[in-house]
Amino acid sequence: KAQTILDLVAADGDTHREFQAERDFIVKSIIQELRYKQQAIEGIDGELKTLLPLTGYKLDTVPGINLNTASHIISEIGDINRFPNSDKLARFTGIAPVLFSSAGKGKEQRSRQGNRVLHGIFYFLAVQLVQVSKGGKPRHPVFHDYFLRRIREGKTKPQALVCIMRRAVRIIYGMMKAKSEYRPYETD
Repeated sequence: KAQTILDLVAADGDTHREFQAERDFIVKSIIQELRYKQQAIEGIDGELKTLLPLTGYKLDTVPGINLNTASHIISEIGDINRFPNSDKLARFTGIAPVLFSSAGKGKEQRSRQGNRVLHGIFYFLAVQLVQVSKGGKPRHPVFHDYFLRRIREGKTKPQALVCIMRRAVRIIYGMMKAKSEYRPYETD
């Protein structure tokens, strides 16, 4: 982007306008800042590539999870052994429904509790898992079929997306507990 800005400035031709020196100074400052931040990001990515294998978790083998997302999930969950099962992890992420009751009557509602950062990560992961390309091919056919099946059963799209999130929590919990790679379910 910085090079594009410089190319546009050069192509502009008439660069001698009022306050042109100040404009040039601002553009050069922005470009220096962008280059500095790009180098910092590359350094952090290099450190993550070194540190992530040390954890033993192979979350980046899941479609839709890259190096940054995997490291974010691991840092938010922490020690997986503090959760006895995937249901407790789902409760921690705020995906599990909460029972609100009074006088023996109650209903389950969406939880507003839990780790909202982790909830957001799983939400965007679920969206990626059910995404369909412009050609009409699903990114992850098994999750997309499960999503459509839930909608056919009468769930709304946000409710079906929560089902995908819950399934992703179970898969990631199992992968972290066993320190295994992702093995997709194959339909024949």
